[in-house]
Amino acid sequence: MFPSSSAQPDLPVPTPIRSDVPGTWAYDTVASRLPNTARRTLIENDFPPEIVAAVTALVHAVPQEPIRSLQQEAPDAAAWAVYTVPHLGQNWLAPPWFFAETYFYRRLLEATGYFGPGPGHHLDPFVYQKQQGLLTTLDTTKQIAHLLSESIARGWQEQDCANLLAIDLWGNRADLSLWPADETGDHPQAMDWNTAAGHTLADDTAVAVRHLSERRPARLDFLIDNAGVELVADLALADYLLAAGAARTVVFHLKPHPTFVSDAMSSDVSATVTFLAGQRDAATAEFGQRLQDYLTAGRLQLLADSFWVSPLAFWEAPPALRAILGRSDLIISKGDANYRRLLGDRQWPYTTPFTAIMTYTPAPLLALRALKSELAAGITGDQIERLNVEDPTWLVNGRWGVIQFAVPGAQT
Repeated sequence: MFPSSSAQPDLPVPTPIRSDVPGTWAYDTVASRLPNTARRTLIENDFPPEIVAAVTALVHAVPQEPIRSLQQEAPDAAAWAVYTVPHLGQNWLAPPWFFAETYFYRRLLEATGYFGPGPGHHLDPFVYQKQQGLLTTLDTTKQIAHLLSESIARGWQEQDCANLLAIDLWGNRADLSLWPADETGDHPQAMDWNTAAGHTLADDTAVAVRHLSERRPARLDFLIDNAGVELVADLALADYLLAAGAARTVVFHLKPHPTFVSDAMSSDVSATVTFLAGQRDAATAEFGQRLQDYLTAGRLQLLADSFWVSPLAFWEAPPALRAILGRSDLIISKGDANYRRLLGDRQWPYTTPFTAIMTYTPAPLLALRALKSELAAGITGDQIERLNVEDPTWLVNGRWGVIQFAVPGAQT
């Protein structure tokens, strides 16, 4: 285990990314994608008239109406009362982008009555998309299950671990908030980890696998991102590490309530395990049964903390959560939103070494991220110059990824 380092980066922290510049990904997200997300919830749910009216009002509020305090009692209401104070009265484009997005999803839950006593109580407004995310990628899930079965039969092999890390990275290409599961068109929902391999811009796979090999059996903490096929890939990596003896315990850190459309909660893990175990394909059903056994035995644990649905940077995590993560032999951070949180969603120069920012992490950390926002670290100047010409939307189209490893307190 590693001691906790200081709870902020050693480097001077740049200003937050904001969404007030037309033409940027952040601007388009707040001005267009967020209202469209609210509209989709109206199509995909049979809401009563009062919820339809509340969601419709939210659609019209974004992006120009003033930001206000939340109005419903909820477990995180006191925290949100603090988060919103600096931005009250501003339009939605003025605050830091990460605040605007997380605030929107929290307002959407308020509109649907998620925390209230009425018909929307604890109903996930994104459940249709999550279900479709599993059903439309079943062939990929079966491929993963068969590869997993073969890997487990061989026992611990560094190459098998590396393969499953790559699969887990490219599972992050699927993102239901950007590319709904039932829409056709040019989006990377269907994962192909073989052809995607050449799109890894920074690849610390070898050092991460070596780290795991030296610490078997390890405690691993996953910062989970999306439900659907990405969660299947997370579960596959966890299954392999547990079955091959590389891990004694795996902890999944999940969202306590729905957010960002496809972000996974404990209930999504349970639903996915049940889905896998119920398949006719033997390898897939066995995959699901192993996971159920791990859950029953406490080797796979599910934790939810309100920090993961807050607008805070990772270095602002509460001491209790830092202490939990500080007991880990390896934190595996999944996805774009978690990566944004790791970097504080700040305007770091893209060439800033990832390790130079992540000196504050409470334990060794491995980030698996497909790029879906105008934020990056550890990318070379030559790569940036080439991609700006060859693929001008490389920062946001989900077709490029990173596998980056950092140790607390390490200097570059």
